[in-house]
Amino acid sequence: MKHYRKLIRPYLIWSILIILVPLLLIILYSFTTGGNSLVNIKFTLENFKKIGEPIYLEVLKKSFKLGFISVVICLILGYTFAYFITRFKDSTQDILILLVTIPMWINTLLRTYAWISLLSDNGVLNRLLKFLGMSSQNFMYTDFAVVIGLISDILPFMVIPIHTSIRKIDPSLIEASHDLGANRFQTFSHVILKMSIPGVINGIMMTFLLSISTFVIPKLLGGGQYMLIGNLIENQFISVGNWNFGSAISIILTTIILLGLTLMKRFDREEKEEDNESN
Repeated sequence: MKHYRKLIRPYLIWSILIILVPLLLIILYSFTTGGNSLVNIKFTLENFKKIGEPIYLEVLKKSFKLGFISVVICLILGYTFAYFITRFKDSTQDILILLVTIPMWINTLLRTYAWISLLSDNGVLNRLLKFLGMSSQNFMYTDFAVVIGLISDILPFMVIPIHTSIRKIDPSLIEASHDLGANRFQTFSHVILKMSIPGVINGIMMTFLLSISTFVIPKLLGGGQYMLIGNLIENQFISVGNWNFGSAISIILTTIILLGLTLMKRFDREEKEEDNESN
């Protein structure tokens, strides 16, 4: 036992240095004033009160709005993809899931610039519209461009958990549903959809948290006109230099993420308990 403790000690120290210490500093900055200096700090709640100002409430509203739209579209597309993937044999499913995850291997910045080349005024999409005899459209720097970029970035995080939940459903339950006289729609709504709810919840939480916290996609596809939560935090730390307010926003975002992860774990636990009871 002592031998294992010696082995784990370096990793414990490293985790404290790169995770715990920065987190404690962010918490300290969020409840103090005085910039990034730790010399003349004063404890205050003004940083959190400042978030209640109309301009920052509008940022939160915009973030949740675009996040909600992106999640709804991802849910429709993601569930459809996941469901049809499970119709194939296991080896084919593995290949198709691999194809879904391949875009995640490419840097987000590169993927975003690819969308710029597609959606810009002289981009591929407008050239196609002109070729078809239609007038060009202004796609860039709109909600449409930002949502498209968000969907392309977070869609795999919706497909994978839903596919995992559907794949774990016992085929005998579906066969029993048909034997009892249920049609395809009834089988889907009462068996497949119901038993895949944990995967749906996990997918919704993951995609929503990713969509409201990203800053590269809104910055590039929104042309600087969009200020979401992630952009606001980046701006406070890099451009404005107000580490205290930036830390306060980070704490709020972290709290939202932790609540989401807690909810995900709860559904995972309930799913495992149901599996154990069925076995």
